[in-house]
Amino acid sequence: MYSEIFAAIHYAALRVADVDEARQRWSRVLGLTGKLEDGRALLRCAHEDYALVLEQSSQQPGIEYVAYELAPGVSLATMRSRLSNYGVQALEIEVPRRDTALRLNDPDGNGVVILAYQRPADPRPAEVLYSDTLSAFHPRKFGHVNYLTSNVAQAVQWYIDVLGFKLTDGIGAEGRWLHVNADHHVLAFLEKGYNHIHHLAFELVDWGELRVALDHLAQHRRAIVWGPGRHGMARNLFSYFRMQEEELFVELFADMERLPVNHEPRYFPDDAHSSNTWGILPPRSYFRFDEQAIRAEQEQFAAHADYLAV
Repeated sequence: MYSEIFAAIHYAALRVADVDEARQRWSRVLGLTGKLEDGRALLRCAHEDYALVLEQSSQQPGIEYVAYELAPGVSLATMRSRLSNYGVQALEIEVPRRDTALRLNDPDGNGVVILAYQRPADPRPAEVLYSDTLSAFHPRKFGHVNYLTSNVAQAVQWYIDVLGFKLTDGIGAEGRWLHVNADHHVLAFLEKGYNHIHHLAFELVDWGELRVALDHLAQHRRAIVWGPGRHGMARNLFSYFRMQEEELFVELFADMERLPVNHEPRYFPDDAHSSNTWGILPPRSYFRFDEQAIRAEQEQFAAHADYLAV
């Protein structure tokens, strides 16, 4: 079943060292469009109000929170009452172009923001809408977020119990994927012994668009760290590159599995085929964010004999 509480993932907010530099970089590399508003950069994939919010901060650059939109008919007051029943405190905050929202943290300390549902100004498909600002290459939408965790069971159960997310699938004992609608997942956790954002994911239309995106990344010297490939679990085409400035990866994906209403969780073996049916696993740097891991990717240590020294 789909979530009765949430409609979709909405946007991610990032702390950045220089908001104008980050706005230009994310726009140039990913084809996002948008502008500065009240000191924050609001970037969108297509015709949504925004998918990425960049906020200048003196803190370490990285993920600030992920925002989810409630289902139609579910109010913030109802959600606040639900959270209170679980002993979870939420603060009211202001978010761009919306009324107030609720801000809280999950058990790992990851920021969560809850928005009331807002009907699109024009609900027609993107292909029939007009724009004189969208670039030729741009993602279809912001799709999901993946975290590394030191306690996958605790993190996943919290989102199921407190927020009403639904379990989609699992790989071994280490990985769990969660959904709220027909998209295979909007959130995932991988047990790695520490808590950290891993990636933000943006959907492209198909393999042809993915090829265009990878050529575009090459021209901007953003090397692919893993991919292209096809995940066995979720079945989507994928490629990952590093946005080291905010200590995270970006996944570009297409052809994600759509879930039926009566979907029941499935469990996949923890093997290479479940991760990539095309057979190539990521380099060891894929789960690291230190300078040595970044250098290993930049210098292509995996292709050299001294790779084992990394």
